[in-house]
Amino acid sequence: MAKKPKLPPPVSQEEAEAAVRTLLRWAGDDPRREALQKTPQRVLEAYRDWFAGYAEDPREYLASSFAKLTDCDDMVVLRDIEFESHCEHHMAPMVGTAHLGYLPRGKVAGISKLARVVEIHARRLQVQERLTAEIADCLQQVLQPRGVGVVIEAQHHCMTSRGVHQRGVTMTTSRMLGAFRSDARTRSEFLRHLESRDPR
Repeated sequence: MAKKPKLPPPVSQEEAEAAVRTLLRWAGDDPRREALQKTPQRVLEAYRDWFAGYAEDPREYLASSFAKLTDCDDMVVLRDIEFESHCEHHMAPMVGTAHLGYLPRGKVAGISKLARVVEIHARRLQVQERLTAEIADCLQQVLQPRGVGVVIEAQHHCMTSRGVHQRGVTMTTSRMLGAFRSDARTRSEFLRHLESRDPR
């Protein structure tokens, strides 16, 4: 089994604020300007919120919150879970919705806990493909259902506010595990639930 790479030493508040001031100078502004003097502190506060998912383990969170219901084996679907994440390539926002489905095998998670799993994974630097896979794998490993389906739709500001400047473009990714992958009828049922969403 491959060892995880060793993390670099932690960065102090002072070092992080100095890095923000360096970026302000690089952008062409003066961090000593009155309106920018508290910007480094504000940026760090925003980063703590945006990247709070690094401090939490979604598997531990989900494992402590499911209920055992032996008589529930029909598909559970939670749609339109809104999330905000950041692309790891440009650190630009990635905003979208996640849709989850699973076939219980004795364990059922509360709907707020499912939404929280999405949020924890999203509050890290991500690519959409990995975000989709991580959420599905988490549900599969903790709940051990007969199958899991995850579909994510998102808009990426790294291509709307820079580069090709294409607005209104949505990327869709999916991951199907267990019966959702092997059984076409199960997969079709899940996707029909998503097609029946009310237009916004």
